[in-house]
Amino acid sequence: MPKIKGSHTAMKSGIIAAETINFHFEHGDNLSVYEKLFKKSWLYKELFKARNVKPSFSWGLILGIIFTGIDQIFFRGKLPFTLKHKHADHETFGSANEMPKIEYPKPDNIITFDKTSSVYLTGTNHTDNQPVHLKLKDPNLPINYTLEKFDEPAQRYCPAGVYEVQKENDINKFVINAQNCIHCKTCDIKEPSQNIIWVTPEGGGGPKYGNM
Repeated sequence: MPKIKGSHTAMKSGIIAAETINFHFEHGDNLSVYEKLFKKSWLYKELFKARNVKPSFSWGLILGIIFTGIDQIFFRGKLPFTLKHKHADHETFGSANEMPKIEYPKPDNIITFDKTSSVYLTGTNHTDNQPVHLKLKDPNLPINYTLEKFDEPAQRYCPAGVYEVQKENDINKFVINAQNCIHCKTCDIKEPSQNIIWVTPEGGGGPKYGNM
């Protein structure tokens, strides 16, 4: 969080996963050894030191900056307590009829761009016939509950246009365009009913970001 990046931590977590699998083949132990290897690594130490940064900003920008400076510069992330978030992201939703409707301007193709062209730039690729990796606990919930109460926010918060509500013969249908998914996991975190579960896609498909 303080470094606004995570590529090195993502790579290290993958390395630890590979070491866990290798350890399993050699010793026949279960895969729970991953947690032990993780806690012994520099990755755990780095994440632990930064644990209080994000929660502190719930106090406001100024207080968050001041606390983070004290925590990270003076105490090096070693304060003897851990702050907690007040609530989960999905608990912040209000009913659609209580919220002001936001009219977003059309993309100007200079500063703002449409979702389709932006998804194209990510190089996202999933084979057409692979199982959908975005699972619904209750397939009927998006239309029967989330659409009515929250106007189905998945069709707006997803940056890749994965979720749509389409009408077929005057009947609403919840559509998942899983091939567009860029694996940001916003839906897994933000869905108000926690009905959407992101699982690892088949064959390592997803965005390639070749220009980064």
